[in-house]
Amino acid sequence: MNKIKIEVKWAFIFIGSLLLWMVLERLAGLHDEHIDKHQYLTMLYAIVAIALYVFALLDKRKNYYNGVMTYKQGFIAGLIITVIVTIFSPLTQWIISTIITPDYFKNVIEYSVKVGYHKSITDAEAQFNLSNYIIQSTVWALLMGIITTAIVAAFTKKKSTN
Repeated sequence: MNKIKIEVKWAFIFIGSLLLWMVLERLAGLHDEHIDKHQYLTMLYAIVAIALYVFALLDKRKNYYNGVMTYKQGFIAGLIITVIVTIFSPLTQWIISTIITPDYFKNVIEYSVKVGYHKSITDAEAQFNLSNYIIQSTVWALLMGIITTAIVAAFTKKKSTN
């Protein structure tokens, strides 16, 4: 467990930051009165997510690898974070959808039909529901985590000065 202590820490920091972000989105009205802006502003979380991966891999490099880390070591560390975040994605999505913003699906369904994104409530309900969001968030966590890890590991590797 000591080998992945840093990754576990950063995975839970990542999950906590996502939950906090969702609380802030809700408080800002992006899940109800300003739902028309949600799809654009929610993407700003990508900046936070990338920054967290950078901090995590720098932490791993400094405190586990004594300031020297290969691309492979960084990639594996990021992959461990990604796997943990992915495993907890269904629970995270459930917390978001049932505790933080329980009216989101109702609101987004109404909005998507109103603006013509979907032709009917039934069509919108097929897309905007907890089961679908759990699947999407899990797949998204895995794919984006791998991509982010691959890029961030390239920037956080550091060779020995010898």
